[in-house]
Amino acid sequence: MELANEILLFLFMAAVVAGCIDALAGGGGLITIPAMLMCGIPAVSAIATNKLGGVGGTLSASLHFIKTGEVNINEMKWMMLTTFVGSFVGGMALTMINSDFLASIVPFLLICFALYFLFAPNLGEVNQENKISPYAYTFVIATAIGFYDGFFGPGTGSFFAISLVFFLGFNLVKATAHTKLLNFCSNLAALLYFVYDGAIIWDVGLLMFIGQVVGGQIGARLVLSKGKQLIKFTMIVVSIGISVKMLAFS
Repeated sequence: MELANEILLFLFMAAVVAGCIDALAGGGGLITIPAMLMCGIPAVSAIATNKLGGVGGTLSASLHFIKTGEVNINEMKWMMLTTFVGSFVGGMALTMINSDFLASIVPFLLICFALYFLFAPNLGEVNQENKISPYAYTFVIATAIGFYDGFFGPGTGSFFAISLVFFLGFNLVKATAHTKLLNFCSNLAALLYFVYDGAIIWDVGLLMFIGQVVGGQIGARLVLSKGKQLIKFTMIVVSIGISVKMLAFS
């Protein structure tokens, strides 16, 4: 597709904003996919191209969190692997199984998460004790959420963050930092599938990749400087936004 420079600039700016939001709470696709659809990009290509940008944003934020010591990548390698494998298998399952049933369940789960964040004022304030072992989380929860991202996707960042807080006792900043790394792995698996499928518009995707790298850096810095209250507020807004969008188009 040939797009005017003004449209490319609009998509770049949308990617910067999406990368920032994604680093805070996930849900950057709420911005980038509608932006691409508004510019006349077909839906399948918009979803595929969005994964390229999403990889840029989550990679950028993850590298910042690794650099600042919020994430130890050696401690995360098995969790990264199970998330990647789960997402890849989920993408394969998408071609064989109808995902419509998830569209009727996920909005209500996200609304419940938003209410939980809203009415649990001490949620994620400090690290707590594990409710399950890290191994159980790695091979069951991380794999399942990775599968969900490859199979369906909306709200993956929220699912990772709340599960890390609830099951492993992470504080909200630590959970958000680790969520970006896991979300990068699940995005990468989905991206590889879309590369094989051939649906990506590469010039738009690379532009939005750069935009989300910039936005991811901004968002990651906000996570560490503004802390839990900004994360909590953004997660509530994003979770409700995804739910409204899914219910409105169901």
